[in-house]
Amino acid sequence: MFKNFDLQEKCYIYYRCVKASLCRMVYCVVALVCPVKQDKIVFSAFEGNGYGCNPKYIAEEIIRRDRKCRKKHELVWLVNDTDKAFPAEIKKVKNNIWNRAYHLSTAKVWVDNARKNLGTRKRKGQYYVQTWHGPIGVKPEGRRRGKSFSKIARIVTYNDARLIDCFLVNSKLAEWDFSGAFYGEPLKRTGSPRCDVLINERLEKRKAIREKLGLPKDSKLVMYAPTFRGGSQNKVRRVYENPITLDFSVLKETLESRFGGEWFILLRLHPQLALRGNNFTVTKEQRDYCIDISKADDMYEYMSAVDAFVSDYSSGMADAAVMRIPVFTYADDLDEYEGDRGKFLYDIHRLPFPVARTNEELKQDINDFDIDQYQRKLDEFFERIELREDGKASDRVADMIEKWMEE
Repeated sequence: MFKNFDLQEKCYIYYRCVKASLCRMVYCVVALVCPVKQDKIVFSAFEGNGYGCNPKYIAEEIIRRDRKCRKKHELVWLVNDTDKAFPAEIKKVKNNIWNRAYHLSTAKVWVDNARKNLGTRKRKGQYYVQTWHGPIGVKPEGRRRGKSFSKIARIVTYNDARLIDCFLVNSKLAEWDFSGAFYGEPLKRTGSPRCDVLINERLEKRKAIREKLGLPKDSKLVMYAPTFRGGSQNKVRRVYENPITLDFSVLKETLESRFGGEWFILLRLHPQLALRGNNFTVTKEQRDYCIDISKADDMYEYMSAVDAFVSDYSSGMADAAVMRIPVFTYADDLDEYEGDRGKFLYDIHRLPFPVARTNEELKQDINDFDIDQYQRKLDEFFERIELREDGKASDRVADMIEKWMEE
């Protein structure tokens, strides 16, 4: 499977495999002297980048149950920045090889939304829940990316797949996608825990987020969240920034003209861009109505409070649509992105969300928006893909974890 690498790739892959072998030795030593703790769960998200996405909402359901039944699971979160805020019930530990080896080797259950490091070793009797971070989107994942799926990514993905006991999905479409994209991970249609807040806490979050941001309680919010761009990544992983061409002032004016009210924009760049110090900054003129939330750990807490959503190829579009709010596609680099990432899974124009390539087209799409027609398209789309998002995903996953922990 991994033949015909060029010399640079061979050297890089050799380095990664040697490093993985050394890491595996640390796991083996821990396993020799430390038993698995039946009540311990280790969480991580986006390779240690914070407290959010699906793992957050699973953890909070476990905490809720513990409080109700006066239990106490040992909850550990692997995080790169230990200064980040976490619930008191969660022990945050620095995400390094020593802590990973100790805590993963001694936990009954692992919960993560990204691939485990090469060299991670799982013991008999342990369970690994892979929640992933994008169940429905047009961009290809894994092997569906073809040549743009790097060789090292194939190796990491294959090794991680062998450890997984349950890979969460939310639809028939996601089952089809991941069964062809990855390496036979056992899929379970639970729904997305991160979407529970979009269904169950809309009113509470709407008020809380506006208070947190110092906005009028009757204001309206639109989130702009362009997706990840990482090139073909054929050798060393890299992330690059796509210049933002969306005209925020035109977006604000058009939304106010079409839907009424005073609108504010929440800018959500991809976390990996935010962590690398993206070059985009909100201008002095834009600060009156545009708020950069790119460094917030949990996008979905903010998403639950918005009245409209704009993106390009993000799975967040389908998630936002669960709230039945207007969702618009702004894809100014559609041809280039598909050429670099790999052929889209299906025609982006067949989704319920209108596609604009320019600011003028986006303005027209907003002005022409028909709520009744949009709702019919959503109904047809959700029925066709057999979507399971009912606000109970975290509950289902917690049930599964509790069952495992009783074994």
